Amino acid sequence: MDLKKKLINKHTLSLASNAVMPVVGMVTVSLLARNLSGPDFGNWILFLITFTLATLFRSGFLQTSLVKFYAGASKERALAVAGSTWYLGFAITAILAFISFLICIFYHGHPEIDIISKWFGIIFFATLPSSIALWILQAEERFDSVFLLQLTFQTVFFISTVVLILFHQTYFQIIIYAYFFSAVITSLISIFAGWAKIKAIPARTRESIKELINFGKYSVGTSISSYLLRSSDTLIIKFMFVNPTVVAIYYLPQRLNEIIEIPLRSFISTALPAMSAAIHRDDKRHATYIMKKYAGILTILLIPVSIAAIIGADLAISLIGGKNYVNSDAANIFRIFMSFAILLPVDRFFGISLDILNKPQINMTKVILMLIVNVVGDFAGIYITHSLYGVALSSIFTFLVGIIYGYWMLKKYLNFTMMDIFKLGVIETKLIIMNTITRIREKKTQQKVDGK
Repeated sequence: MDLKKKLINKHTLSLASNAVMPVVGMVTVSLLARNLSGPDFGNWILFLITFTLATLFRSGFLQTSLVKFYAGASKERALAVAGSTWYLGFAITAILAFISFLICIFYHGHPEIDIISKWFGIIFFATLPSSIALWILQAEERFDSVFLLQLTFQTVFFISTVVLILFHQTYFQIIIYAYFFSAVITSLISIFAGWAKIKAIPARTRESIKELINFGKYSVGTSISSYLLRSSDTLIIKFMFVNPTVVAIYYLPQRLNEIIEIPLRSFISTALPAMSAAIHRDDKRHATYIMKKYAGILTILLIPVSIAAIIGADLAISLIGGKNYVNSDAANIFRIFMSFAILLPVDRFFGISLDILNKPQINMTKVILMLIVNVVGDFAGIYITHSLYGVALSSIFTFLVGIIYGYWMLKKYLNFTMMDIFKLGVIETKLIIMNTITRIREKKTQQKVDGK
């Protein structure tokens, strides 16, 4: 039982959530791709892109703000922040829903656009309670409930999709209904379980609302800029190269590189509330320790992962893309990506540290600076190399600029060095390995005792 508690903790639950959810989502998308008609699947992707962008705007404005001001706060303060988040969340949702309503009224002629505009606002409202619940649960470090809530939505939608396939009802509008049903079920669970804290709405205060807005206007800028940073390579490649297959060649290693995002998101989810609580206690030393520890561990762990990925790049590309991409540039581009993968944890943790220190404007400036460097680097790389390698190599300079700027700004508020991060990473990684070996030995010893 003690071993079980050690293995099932906030870190493993957060990792499971970030690892399992994309897999379930991809399986569902795969089923839809195989059972929807071409036009219907295209319309479904259009809806997902539109809905994801709107969700990105809402979460970018409110998620980090809520976690920062909620984690480690007093009960009264936490309720005020939760209630104020509800107030602003409803306002943002209502504004975007009203825009979709206007599109529905004034834009005619395309049935699929009519369906999306009609259902966008309804589904966006339906997901509001579960979204706020997920943010609150993250702030409270209740990652078991986060996992259950995310699994609920994915499972309900997956089962709904399978049922529709069995009854041969796989049409775009019917899938929209299933998505809405899944959102409603998930939100109702979050409300009745008390996770969404809907009763906190009367506790909202003008001061908390103003605080969330002042922080959110920068954090949403960071979110949108980060999205553009991830998308800029593909857009520039599509613009600069005539052959459309070139986009696919670059897209495959990009998707493989996103595997690294799974542990990154997991570590950030657990570090964010802990760092926020430390700042609430005015304990910058502990907040710095958490930042160094998590960034250091991820950096050290990514070194063998990167080496293995560089060696097995051809196999990885063939598995995800098939034989058509085996002899393309995709494998070498993946090798370039993995050669600078160890920069990602430090860059990401510098960003959230600036947010936690209530300097979201500096983090936004950092991401915008990276976006500018990436765009200029992409065009320069293509001009110099006349190939996709120039685009991939320019990303190294993008992340180096982000790290240098982030380090320069953070040093004004926190006492640390880059070497501190790597030293602590080595120490903590050794502890993890030693503890894991000890637990395995304990388990084997217990099994022998039980066997006797």
